[in-house]
Parts: sequence; C-alpha cells; structure tokens
Amino acid sequence: MKDLRFENEEIEYKTSWKDEYLKTLCAFANTKGGQLIIGIKDNHEVVGVQNFQKLLEYIPNKVKNSLGIIPSLEIKVVDGKNILVISVQQYDTPVYYDEKIYVRSGSNTVELTGQELTRFIFKKFGKSWEKSPTSVTIDQLDLSTVELFKKLAKERLSAISEDDSIEKVLYNLELMSEDGYLNNAGVLLFGKDPSRQIDAPWVRIGRFGKSNSILDTVDAVGNLFRQLEIVYEAIKKNINVRFSFENTTERKEIWDYPLIAIREAIINALVHRDYAVQQDTQIKIFDNAIWFWNPGTLPEGIRVEDLKNSVHISKPRNRIIARVFYYARMIEQWGTGTSRIIDSCLNQGLPEPEFKEENGGFSVYLYKDMYTEDKLRKMGLNERQIMAVIYVQRTGKITNKEYQELTGVKERMAGYELNELVKLNILERIGKTGKGTFYTIKGAKGAVKTQ
Repeated sequence: MKDLRFENEEIEYKTSWKDEYLKTLCAFANTKGGQLIIGIKDNHEVVGVQNFQKLLEYIPNKVKNSLGIIPSLEIKVVDGKNILVISVQQYDTPVYYDEKIYVRSGSNTVELTGQELTRFIFKKFGKSWEKSPTSVTIDQLDLSTVELFKKLAKERLSAISEDDSIEKVLYNLELMSEDGYLNNAGVLLFGKDPSRQIDAPWVRIGRFGKSNSILDTVDAVGNLFRQLEIVYEAIKKNINVRFSFENTTERKEIWDYPLIAIREAIINALVHRDYAVQQDTQIKIFDNAIWFWNPGTLPEGIRVEDLKNSVHISKPRNRIIARVFYYARMIEQWGTGTSRIIDSCLNQGLPEPEFKEENGGFSVYLYKDMYTEDKLRKMGLNERQIMAVIYVQRTGKITNKEYQELTGVKERMAGYELNELVKLNILERIGKTGKGTFYTIKGAKGAVKTQ
C-alpha cells in the first residue's frame, strides 16, 4: 500500500491485538495522540484482522478500564483486507498504565522515570516547581536574609521600602499566598533550612588533587543567598592569588580565575538549575580547572552556541528566583551572565570557558592554564621549555636567571630557548636588557612587574 506512513510518534503498526499494546495507547495519550493500526506488519505488508467484531467490543472497554480514556475505533479495508485503526487523542492530564506513565519518543514507547517524570507532571498540570505550595510560614524564614534583600533591592525595586512588612514583600514577589504560606521559591530564597523544610538539594564543592584524590569538601546548605556566599568563599579558599602592580604603586590581586566569572557561574547554577530533580549541584576544583554542574538542560530554543553571544534570549527556568536575584543586583541583565564569564576570562589571558549539556544537566568549565603539557608537547617544545611555560602560568613571569635555575642550562641557552618561545607567540618579553627583563604569557593581563 503506497500511502502508508512509516512508524513515528503518532503511528504504530501491529499484526494483531495484544493487551500489552495498552502501553502504546497510554504513550499516545501522553504525547501528541496517535493511531495504533492492527492488521499491518512493520514492513507495511497488510495481513488483515480476522476477529474485528470481537475487538470492536473488547478494546474500548479494556482501554477505558485500564487507562481511564475512551479511544476511537474504525474498520478500514486495505488491499481487500480489514484493518483496525485505534485512535487516541492527546490528554491534558497524565494517563497511567499499570501505575506508570509512558510517552512516545520517535517510534518508541518509553516509560518516564526520575526527573523526566517530575517535569512531565508539572507541565501537564500547568504548574511550576517554584509556585508549588508548602506548609512553611513566615516565622520559619531567615528574616535577616529578607531584610538584606530589601536593602539590596531598593535601587531596582523602587516600590519596596525598608518599612514594608515582610508579608507584603513576599506576597508582591509571588513567594507567599494570601493565606500566609510560602511556595517552594519563597522557602528556597529565604528559608532557614530549605533542605529540611522542602527537601531541596544543595551544592557540593570538592577540591581534587592528583589522581582525583579529594583534598577538601564543603556542603553549602541554607537558602540561596547563604549558599552563594558559602560556595564563593569555598572556591576562593581552594584557588591561588598573586599580586601585581600595573602602572601604579597600588597592589592588585590576580586570582587563578576572575572572581567575576566564579560568581556568575555560581549564580547561574543556583538560579537556573532544575529544582524538581533531587540531585545536588556539584562543583569540582582541579589543579587546572573548575567544573560547575547543575541538573537541568538548556530551555527549549536556546543552544549552547547562543550562550557566547553578548546578549542572548533569556528563558529562565525559575522565573521567580531569577527575578529576585535581579532585584538584588546579583544579576546585571538577563541573558548576559555567560558572556560576562567569557569576557572576564579572556581579559585575564585565560582560555575561553566551555559550556556543555551533559549527564542530564548543564556544565560550565573554567580553565586556569592557556597551555597544558600535552598541548605544548604537540607544539614541538622540549621538556625545559614546557617546564618554563608551566612555571610562568603559575607565577606570572620568568627571568633568564630563573630559567637557568629551573632547567639547569647556561645563560646563553636560556636566552635562546626563551626567544624561541617568544617567536612561537607563547611568551612575550617585557623590557629590553638588564635585570628588569622578564617573560610572561603572550596576551596575559596584569603581568607581574615586581614581587
């Protein structure tokens, strides 16, 4: 038969009826609706249905009793044989089969579990995790955090006043209902202990050394404002800072990674994570990189490459939480956070950060070193030069004398090999001759001029 379509989300062929196909009808009802066609093989060979009269009576009752929905059945004649078309419409509420929910994914029927199941149910009922009610009342909040927010938000939220009652502030921010109970967003933002009050996940930070040995761990619990500060300080504790003087006698701090990028990455994880998934945000600090991961992929319509644009479309998963952070001046402008991460790293002479969707969530990678040993080796550098570049990335500079001490070569060979690194645009020379001459990473900002 020429007009038969291939199996897809809305069509499936079977040679005969089996009760296990209720699972397929359930999936149709939970997706876009569809047709289960009995009497045709997968290869479109028409075999027909012999007992269609019995099926016309049996299937509707079976579907209604098992799924709670009413299908439409129709007998058609194809190539001189009877086939049975069972049609199911899409339902606005979840349809269950054997206490499980199934959906269509391409031509497959799959069971929803875990975070996908949670998202599906929230979407079907037109609700968000943020607005789900709790039994938490105002006396269970961290009132000092609420007062801090009122002070921070005065500039962007002119209607707010430090004299406003906490009830008024929370209600106007869509965090509290008229009957005085907080929703999930309200508890997460201002609760004393959200992980206990609404079973909300927190942030886990780990410092890893050689061979992935764990050197330090921190669990950031509390409301989101508290988590932000705990995570920020934990990362600073586990990275290095050096000092430089740039055209002034004022000392400037240069951290392994720009603090702007770190703070933006933390806020990105806290604001945009999928809180319907009971999985902690993870941050891993390695010798040469920091990895931020949180549950929840990018919103539909936004691609990873879009995040590199100076301003991109903003579709916050947690609209209420994002708005509160914006009012508190912790988000400069919606849709600019990732570009701020990129720009701050490049301005410090660091590699461009990476953004990835992986492991069911979203990752941000910050890299400390422009050059790794493997990359330098592939560029043809000898072991002494590799050692020197790694040294410069750690200390900010190297002199001819330091190169000699580090590698064991004489002054002339040190000068030759340093100049080779300059020709390769890996290092740049600061100063012309004499003791004040040193070498730093090409393009690096804030070069160390004195110690």
